[in-house]
This record gives sequence, structure tokens and C-alpha cells, in this order.
Amino acid sequence: MGVITGLSALKEPCRVILTTDSRYVVDSITKGWVYGWKKRGWIKSDKKPALNVDLWEKLLPLLEIHQVQFNWVKGHAGHPENERCDRLAVAQRDKYC
Repeated sequence: MGVITGLSALKEPCRVILTTDSRYVVDSITKGWVYGWKKRGWIKSDKKPALNVDLWEKLLPLLEIHQVQFNWVKGHAGHPENERCDRLAVAQRDKYC
């Protein structure tokens, strides 16, 4: 959801370096998996349903607008921005749990 929210906030087409600790997001896009899932009606190559279809359907149009370079970082490994994002996410979660 963070990727979608961030890209949705942009008011015009942009070149973006998107840094995330989600290997799932990075690999799904950069290895083209998500495009295959979509082509097969959101079914993965193992014949199981793809996860988070609602989110992929929001993200893919944004990737057509913006030039996004994906950068994976290991989570909880001292990357300052990643650690800050984790703290912010946990604080928001804790407001509702």
C-alpha cells in the first residue's frame, strides 16, 4: 500500500527511485511476474490465485505513468530511511490495534 500511496501522491509523471524491503513487490515487477499473473486472469504459474490483486490493479496503472526504478534493501538492517518507515508504520498500526 505504501508504494501505491507514494506514487498516487505525485501530481505529474515523475522518475522515481523506489526503495523497499519488500522482495515480493520488487521481484513481482522487475521479473515480470505480475504481468503474467494479469495475463492469466490473476493466476500464477503454479495455478494458484495471485495475492493482493486489488493492490496490483491499483499499482500497475501508476507504473504506466511514472518511470520507476525499484531498489530493494534488507529490512531491519540499519538502512536509515527503511528503519524510519518501519517506525512510522508500526506507530500507525498501533493506533488501530
